[in-house]
Amino acid sequence: MSLHLFAGLRVRDFQAARPWYERLLGEPTLFPHATEAVWTLAEDRSVYVVEHADGAGDSVVTIFLDDLDAHVAAVAARGLEPDERETYSNGVRKALYRDPDGNELGFGGAPLEAGS
Repeated sequence: MSLHLFAGLRVRDFQAARPWYERLLGEPTLFPHATEAVWTLAEDRSVYVVEHADGAGDSVVTIFLDDLDAHVAAVAARGLEPDERETYSNGVRKALYRDPDGNELGFGGAPLEAGS
């Protein structure tokens, strides 16, 4: 079975939201139409942002990364800092970002190794 994942985030105004998402995710991979952008994060795994005013602000997406710290640093270099950072009891870490509409995009990472 082939599997392709598209996780979507709805925003009120695509043109207003686009620069924020470009700071968070970098340059989009493609634009299916004038009010949607897609970022391919890995083969067959993408996140998209689409204008849908009635559903804006209720999306929650979490992406688990091999190197959370490097990703958070790259996003910071583009001008965004996490709204929250969490560390769960098992050591798994998460950096949460919220767009101006209230959508939550979190990046998770493995526990830090002892001595790191």
